[in-house]
Amino acid sequence: MAQILTNSRLCAEGHRPICQDTGIVNVFLKVGLKVRLNLTGSLEDAVNEGVRQAYLNPDNPLRASIVSDPAGKRQNTRDNTPAVIQVSLVPGEKVEVILAAKGGGSENKAKLVMLNPSDSLVDWVLTTVPTLGAGWCPPGLLGIGIGGTAEKAMLLAKESLMDPIDMSLLKARGPSNTMEALRIELYDKVNALGIGAQGLGGMTTVLDVKILDYPTHAASLPVALIPNCAATRHIHFTLDGSGPVSLTPPRLEDWPAVTWRAAPTARRVNLDTLRKEDLADWKPGDTLLLSGKLLTGRDAAHLRIQQLLARGEPLPEGLDFTHRFIYYVGPVDPVRGEVVGPAGPTTATRMDKFTEFMLERTGLMGMIGKAERGPQGIE
Repeated sequence: MAQILTNSRLCAEGHRPICQDTGIVNVFLKVGLKVRLNLTGSLEDAVNEGVRQAYLNPDNPLRASIVSDPAGKRQNTRDNTPAVIQVSLVPGEKVEVILAAKGGGSENKAKLVMLNPSDSLVDWVLTTVPTLGAGWCPPGLLGIGIGGTAEKAMLLAKESLMDPIDMSLLKARGPSNTMEALRIELYDKVNALGIGAQGLGGMTTVLDVKILDYPTHAASLPVALIPNCAATRHIHFTLDGSGPVSLTPPRLEDWPAVTWRAAPTARRVNLDTLRKEDLADWKPGDTLLLSGKLLTGRDAAHLRIQQLLARGEPLPEGLDFTHRFIYYVGPVDPVRGEVVGPAGPTTATRMDKFTEFMLERTGLMGMIGKAERGPQGIE
């Protein structure tokens, strides 16, 4: 937790994201029935132009993570468009905008179940959360949608994540209805699981549990669960026609006085001089303070390497994995004198199927990732 808070403050000071995965943009628009929009294209076009300008800002470019043709060529759209946009018409003459930039690590852990009406929703949540591993980067939020149909429950779960964190206030005043009581029950019981920050154990796995519900068929109980990582990038504002919205950045004074220092038992490791026999001294749970050079790459890069070698072709000129470490990440481009842009690790299990190949065929010595490794990677 101290590491997250320390990094969060550094990011606020440097105006950079804490994690390079600034995700897919989720937008909920509530458009007043009396609103007249002066647009040259569609409402979706206007939203996507805003996303394009934000992600291509030359002073603070964000990583483009969106690919078109998802079941085929998976080509990057280069500007993080299109956003996922939900539009509803409401009374009034204003436009309410609720926006979140949600990373793939937490989104990939979304779950949907069609329970029987007599089944226990609480039991399902408590059974499901441990199966998510740590790839969703706790501590964060759980968004739960109940009722409607399958797709409605998923939408409710996503929309619930847009609400501000208020669990401490709710617990202080006590629940006023059954839904608030359910939120508190799930919050307490999920944290009692002991998963903790980044899955390393501890008292805080979730900062809040959000729930939205909708009437459903008498024979059905759809339940959706979508986690949100520690980087809850949300913004809410209203357009009333009076001009551009002015958004006030967070004040550095609001950060808690928390600092992080490595434990005296932490090992300092220079990757440039590391020998394979040195690895035998490492033990599970050790904290390693790394210095030196490492390579970066995710599953797409691993697949290309595998295909090259399978065809008998050499690796690109200058690329040599011998006695090197690879870091599972796709960093943001550096700006303003940075050596590297934000570079939070991606979920390690995505590389499990390439692990044996990389170790046996490339001379790779080790890998750095986040969250968990599955049986295939461990073996």
